[in-house]
Parts: sequence; structure tokens; C-alpha cells
Amino acid sequence: MAGLIPWRRRAAAVVAIAAALASALVVFAAPKPAQAAQLTQISNFGDNPGNLGMYVYVPDNVAPNPAVVVGIHWCNGSASEAFGWKYDELAEQYGYIVVYPNVTRDYKCFDVSSPASLNGTGSDSVSIKSMVDYVLANYGADRNRVFATGFSSGAMMTNVLLGVYPEVFKAGSAYAGVPFTCFATDNGSMWNSECSEGRIDRTPQQWGDAVRNANPGYNGPWPRMQLWHGTEDDALFYPNFREEIDQWTNVNGTDQTPDSTEYPEANWTRTRYGGTGGQPLVEANSLSGVNHYPPIRETETLRFFGLA
Repeated sequence: MAGLIPWRRRAAAVVAIAAALASALVVFAAPKPAQAAQLTQISNFGDNPGNLGMYVYVPDNVAPNPAVVVGIHWCNGSASEAFGWKYDELAEQYGYIVVYPNVTRDYKCFDVSSPASLNGTGSDSVSIKSMVDYVLANYGADRNRVFATGFSSGAMMTNVLLGVYPEVFKAGSAYAGVPFTCFATDNGSMWNSECSEGRIDRTPQQWGDAVRNANPGYNGPWPRMQLWHGTEDDALFYPNFREEIDQWTNVNGTDQTPDSTEYPEANWTRTRYGGTGGQPLVEANSLSGVNHYPPIRETETLRFFGLA
């Protein structure tokens, strides 16, 4: 299939991405404040065709009927490294539960390309859905407040989860990702260079149809989406940001003209679609001069989810 690269080149690309992330991981690994609650592994959580590991953080101050935030790691990352984000610390303040999926295969990226994962019949999307079902059943969590967020491979999986399971995920926050189905392959490869290099250009209607066609008979509401992307991204190129905006605005029934444009910082442009408040249908955050590792702004993501 055009645009795919062989395994060795694909593996080299992943290694290069991992090297580029090294400095960012210092931030992720910052020391944690003292808390009694711990990151806990859950075994036998349900159907797990992707053979993923599941880790959960239940705060000391868990709220009644807590919300659920799924925090999804990057290629060559892990649940324990994603735990370096501040979602656990903020959970102590806001009372939600955090789920951290963990890739266990040698190719440590989430499956955002296979037909099974993209149609919810197998692989990683089904495994993560099982994790959410487990938390809903065993922790009394609120099924109307389930959210996903991730970086890089985790951002791509965030798009997949919202695309496959709009009845489960109410909103997502994707840091340096690509649209749902952009990375699709049909030959067993997990890498699509045509997508990663931003060479797939579809209309908003076509992108929206990809989500709607994955959910025949679903009548909404569709998930809201928050997007983050650096203009100098050299792994998942910046044009993917525009394609994500096109997809999720179309899915949510709004046009591609921003209802508001703000500049929270010198290099940060925030546009909102389908609303101008803190929880619009789509929020897009463009970071000028930033490459593949935009800063993870946990409180901004929780604000968009309506949890902070």
C-alpha cells in the first residue's frame, strides 16, 4: 500500500521519535507529592484482544460517582511514564479516577491502524473499552463523564476511541495526533507515512463520514474534542491538525470558521468552534515554533472536560 514504510525504517522512525521526546520525559518524571493512593495494576479486567496492561489511580479523595480520565502514553512510552503527568495529583483535588493503558508488545505504539481497532471488533480499542467498563462496574464511576487524553500515539488513540465509541467517551484531548482513520492500513503494518507526513487531505464531510460510518444508527450526542499541535512537528506533521479540526467540527455539526480566536501566550493560538466558553464542541490549540512534544497542560484539558 502506498505510503507505508518497511519494518526496519518504521522501527527507526519510532526510535527517532523516542529520542526527540527524551527531554520532554524529564518533565513527565518529576517527583510526585506524598499521597497514600498508588498506581495499581489490574489483571483480568475483561476482553483484552490487544494484550494491553491496565493501571488505575484512585485518589484518596475520590468523589461519589467519580468521572473517569483515560491517560494514554506515547510510542515507546508506558503507563508508569504517563503517570508522570499531573492527572493523578489533580485527581486528589477533583476526585476523578485515572486509567492508564499500557502497550506490552515489542512495537510499543498503540494500534491506531488495523481494521479491527478502527471498527471496534478487536485489538487495542476493544481492550481500552474493557478497562473503562471495568472501572464503571467496580468503582461506581459515572458513565456520563468518561474522557480520553493522550500524546502522540496516545493522541491518535484518543481520536480512535472517540471515533469508535462515541456513546462511551464524552470528550477527548489529543496532543500531537492525527484524525480518526488517517493511520488506517490493511496489510498488517502499524505505520502509515502518508498520514504521519500530513499528505492525506480530505474534506470535512469525508472525515466526518469516517466517524459516522463507524457508528451506523448512532444518534449522538457526539464527543467534543480538544486538539493541541506544534507548527514544527516533525513526526506527525502539522497539516494533521487542520484535518482533525475538519473532522470533529463536521461530526459535531458546526462549520470550520472559529467562533472565537484567543492568544493565551505569545506562541499559542486558541480557536473555538460551536461555542466560545470553556467547553465548546471543538477547541484547537496551535503552538507556534513547537515540535512534536507540546507541553501537556493538564488543567486546560480538565477544564475542557468540565472537571476543573
